[in-house]
Amino acid sequence: MPKQYLDILGAGSSLIQLTYERFNPICPPENFYVVTSKEYAEITKQHLPKLDNHQILLEPSRRNTAPCIAYAAYKLFKKDPESVMVITPADHIILKQKTFQTAIEAGIEHAINTGNLVTLGIEPTRPDSGYGYIQFHRDSSQSNPMIRKVKTFTEKPSVDMALKFLQSGDFYWNSGMFIWKTSAIIQALEAHLPGIAEDFNSMNDAYWTDDESQTLEKVYAQCESISIDYGIMEKAENVDVVLGQDFGWSDLGTWGSLFDQIDKTDAHKNVALGDNVRVYDSKSSIMMIPKNKLAVIQGLDNYIVIDTKDALLICQKDEEQKIKQFVSDLKSDGKSEYI
Repeated sequence: MPKQYLDILGAGSSLIQLTYERFNPICPPENFYVVTSKEYAEITKQHLPKLDNHQILLEPSRRNTAPCIAYAAYKLFKKDPESVMVITPADHIILKQKTFQTAIEAGIEHAINTGNLVTLGIEPTRPDSGYGYIQFHRDSSQSNPMIRKVKTFTEKPSVDMALKFLQSGDFYWNSGMFIWKTSAIIQALEAHLPGIAEDFNSMNDAYWTDDESQTLEKVYAQCESISIDYGIMEKAENVDVVLGQDFGWSDLGTWGSLFDQIDKTDAHKNVALGDNVRVYDSKSSIMMIPKNKLAVIQGLDNYIVIDTKDALLICQKDEEQKIKQFVSDLKSDGKSEYI
């Protein structure tokens, strides 16, 4: 199950539902759009029942982030040439909503006033090699001190390099959230990814018609697979960053990242998610147990314990990168139904 459809925080809402709720003060419900794979159409409707079918844009195949953003941009531009897009992953957590909203609103205002491409940066708290980094110019000519011109993007540096970035004070984490006018991103696509621009411009007559799905199948079959970061953001000259303050952000790429963000449930810095979890003589561990299950855990130090209906994971937190190998081994052993 993709993590955006999971209630990882034990809050009674999935991550995609929390994303929807997060943007409610900023965007009216009729202006929400979800871009996802065809296979997730029904579960998306279940989690976001207020969305009409036309608000769920279904990709016929996976082509990374540039094509799916281009699809949404050209479709929305046809409906409203003055429209502004805020692109956000559906599987992040934001714990401080008002601070986050201030950053998004600053980005929207800047994108409208300048026509620039805007990305949202996160002030780094540690030299993490799992994130991309944005270097920004120290001098700001912007009226809003939160906004700076982007100098460089660096994708997942070594730990040593990430430490240097952190010490310099010139780098923020790349959140993967973007803000721009649809006209601005279309211009950037035409300049830097002309093949993709041509593909989605070619189906202009099909947007918002019964022919859209069939035409999209043909376009995606020939469309280049490339990320928006590599394809546009690293090449464009008119890219600015909102220097986001601490709003309790995590992309939940690891269980450790969730552990870092979420409130600890006891004095020994454990995180216990579940209604019936009893913890003894343990510290700095994260445990997620189904609500209808009782768990008693004793004697763990810096561990991950994740229990689901079909599988149980117990792993040292510092060795979390091995989970990918565990998954690969299980698939090789024919245990794909458990993962």
